[in-house]
Order: sequence, then C-alpha cells, then structure tokens
Amino acid sequence: MSLEKLGSSLYESLKKILRVSVVDEAAVKELVRDLQRSLLQADVNVRLVLDLSKRIEERALKEKVPPGIPRREHVIKVVYEELTRFLGEKPVPLGVKPGDRNVFMLVGIQGSGKTTTAAKLARYLQKRGFKTALVCTDTFRAGAFAQLKQLADRINVPIYGDEKDRGPIKIAIDGLTKFETYEVVIVDTAGRHKDEESLIKEMQSLEAAIKPDEVIMVIDGTIGQQAAAQAEAFHKATPIGSIIVAKLDGSARGGGALSAVAATGAPIKFIGTGEKTDAIEAFDPPRFVGRLLGMGDLQSLIEKVREAEIQVPEKKAKAILSGKFTLADVYEQFEAVQSMGPFNRILKMLPGFGYGIPQDKLDIAEDQVKKWRVIIQSMTPQEKEEPKILNASRIRRIARGSGTTEKDVKTLLQQYSMMRKMMKTLRRKKLPFFGKKPQF
Repeated sequence: MSLEKLGSSLYESLKKILRVSVVDEAAVKELVRDLQRSLLQADVNVRLVLDLSKRIEERALKEKVPPGIPRREHVIKVVYEELTRFLGEKPVPLGVKPGDRNVFMLVGIQGSGKTTTAAKLARYLQKRGFKTALVCTDTFRAGAFAQLKQLADRINVPIYGDEKDRGPIKIAIDGLTKFETYEVVIVDTAGRHKDEESLIKEMQSLEAAIKPDEVIMVIDGTIGQQAAAQAEAFHKATPIGSIIVAKLDGSARGGGALSAVAATGAPIKFIGTGEKTDAIEAFDPPRFVGRLLGMGDLQSLIEKVREAEIQVPEKKAKAILSGKFTLADVYEQFEAVQSMGPFNRILKMLPGFGYGIPQDKLDIAEDQVKKWRVIIQSMTPQEKEEPKILNASRIRRIARGSGTTEKDVKTLLQQYSMMRKMMKTLRRKKLPFFGKKPQF
C-alpha cells in the first residue's frame, strides 16, 4: 500500500468513529483493527504495529476524558498523538552553525536518490541564506559527477569533482579546501550496499579523513522494511547523525521506511516529496501525521506561500478585493500557486480537504488551470487588461494560438466574470480583513 493509500485508509477509519452513535469498547476495538490492517498493508513492521495499536487501545479505553470533550474526539486525539510519538514526536533540525563551515556527508545504497537529494538539500539551505557548495566524491558510478553538476548548475550552486578518478578522499579534501569560505559543504559519496565490504571501508576512511559535522543517510522510501537492515549496517560503519527519506511521494511504500528508520533511533530530518529540486521539506512528525490523517497542515502551507514569494501589493490587493482585477492579475496568481506544487499536495495542507476531494476531480481542476494559463499567454497585453474587447474573431485567434477550443476560451472568460462578481459581493459585506495586509 502506498503512503497515499495509507493516509486515505487511516482517514476512513477515523471517519467511522465520528459516525458511530456511541464510542464503546467494541467501536474502539474495531478502530484498532482497521488501523492495524492499514499499517500492515503499508509495510509497517508487525511488532511496531502491535505495540502502537496496544497503546492506542489502552489509552482510548482507560484514559479519563477531559470535561467538555466528546469521547470520539478524545479517541482521534489519542490516535494522532500515538502516531506522532511513533515517528519522533517533534522535529529535529539540521544543526547548521551560521558563519562557520558545516560539512555534511551523504551516504546510502546505490539507487536511493542520494545524488538528487544532495542537490535538493543544497537548494533548501541556499534558499535560507546559507552560502552552499557541493563536492562529488563518487568515482564508482559512471556519470555521477555529470549528473550532480547538471543539478548544481540548475540551482546555481558551485560544485567540485574530478572525473579522472584520483580517489574519493583526495577529491573530498581538495573540495573542502576550495570551499573553505563556504558555510555549508555537502559531500556526496558513492552508493554502496551493506554487504559491499570494500565500499563500506572506503566510506569509513572518507569519514575519518574529512571529519564531517554530520553523516546523513539517504533512504529510498520505496524499499519498505529493508531500510532497517541498511540503516543499522551503515550506522555500525559510521555513526549516522540523521536520515533523509527520499522518494516519499504517492508511489512509495513509505510506511515501512519511516517506521524501520524511526526504530533505529536516528532522527528523520528531511523527506523528499517529488522530483524537482525544491521537492524536499524538513520532517515534522506532528505536521506529517496531521496531513496523513487528513487533518491538514496550515503551517506548511503558509511556509510554501512564503517560499513561493506570493506578495501582492496593498494597492493591488484592494483592487482584487473590489473586483477590479485583470486577466494579467489572474495569470500572475496562477503562476504563484503553481510554484507551490501540485494541487493535491496543497489541498492536503488544508484541514478537511485531505481526502475529501476525489483524485479525478483534482486532476481535472489542475488540467483546467494549465489550459487557462496557456490561453492567457496567447492574448495581447491589451486583451489581458481589457477582456471586454474579446469578440468572436479574437476568441477564435486565441483558441488557435493556444491549441485549445473557442469553448475553452469562453469558459475562462465566464469564470473570470464570476470571480469579479464574487469579489464585489465580498466587498459589499465589508469583510474585516479588507484593506489590511495579510498576517502570516
């Protein structure tokens, strides 16, 4: 079962509790059975599932319910708290000391997504104001340096490597010398398996030579419970300071990887959520569980808005809220929202929207927005500013230029008109936030 299906399954189990008239022992036991089934299908370790479900059942049946709180809400709170505790309770930040040089060494088995993760982590830290560089010591895999250099160039982060195979330790030391004035240096190493003794020894020698501030292991979110054996073997070779779970998107058997890694004691600090270099986020157990259970994560949504730099000047905000906005303004907002990621990921951050909208409808909405962006791109500046001049011949030209139909263009214009009317209606109601800067 994928992580996506795990979340949906857990959400449905909790909905059952909300629907029953009396939350008695039978209802709690049925909930626990549903949770066990969902977690086991998601490849979560059997022993961990039994321990977790036992704690949930005991607390749900024996804990005194606080005054004024319905028992069903208390049970949901217990599930949320126990799942959060299971994954680490609170986030563990990456210890970057501003002004000093911080060296992070990435290790992992081949194919775990380590090289891509190195670039993602560099981008994440670069966006937070750290002067960041990359060093590629992977002389084992053909094309490793070329791959990382391509990613580094894309995010404008400097990289050092040597395709002449002068040895990983020599490359690492030269790279650290080259980037002596940088705050963060991420050293990418060759992928290796726990049973590859020569590579494990090379990893140990490299760690001893460069003395990184932290060794970070990259785990492939799709390998399930195999993650435990890999993490333990690597931890014995070089102490693992933290974990990054890569490929933790809708296709991953992430339940197994998350639980297995969490059981080793090394904290998960980041998760990879997609293919783009921006698709990495700090791992926050309460937020992660909130999203998984369909409870939303408004804080992450706010942070994504900030990262996307969706800034609307106060004058323009007043115009939009008055219904005085153009198709150029609409396009600008489409662009800003798109930079935050797919619709389904954004909606999961909103309480109540996690699993309430069918995936096919989300896909249709996302496709519609993409189509509208292309239609607006095919308009002249005057047409974007004054949509009322769009007559039949102009609509025909825009449809041809955008590869859409005249009906598609007319649908966009109808939606635009409806949005303007809605904003004018909101203004007449004198909403309290009108004219004020949004507070985040």
